[in-house]
Amino acid sequence: MNVEIKDDFILFLSEENTFDEFIEYFTNQHTKFAENNIIIYLSSKLTLDEKHVSLFLKYADHHQDNGTTFVIVYSNIDVDSFPESFNIVPTLQEAEDVLEMENIQRDLGF
Repeated sequence: MNVEIKDDFILFLSEENTFDEFIEYFTNQHTKFAENNIIIYLSSKLTLDEKHVSLFLKYADHHQDNGTTFVIVYSNIDVDSFPESFNIVPTLQEAEDVLEMENIQRDLGF
């Protein structure tokens, strides 16, 4: 896994061969960044299904509760299978757009 600290968010890039390796590493690292905006970029090389992606729901709920943004970037999944509040987008640019929109909403008090 590669972790990049950006100006407004922490970017987790999956480079592992298996999802299990990635989720284990992310789980161990999350406490360091739990109060930051997080974008997770899941490689299309990983074969994932809804069950795998659902493991991130508790982290998304945590970030929503503390007023930060949590976005998953993965293009090979049906986003309609997840709650509307769970941010899943197909590209990194769209993830950054979601982050910007949520920051604006928070600034406006929504």
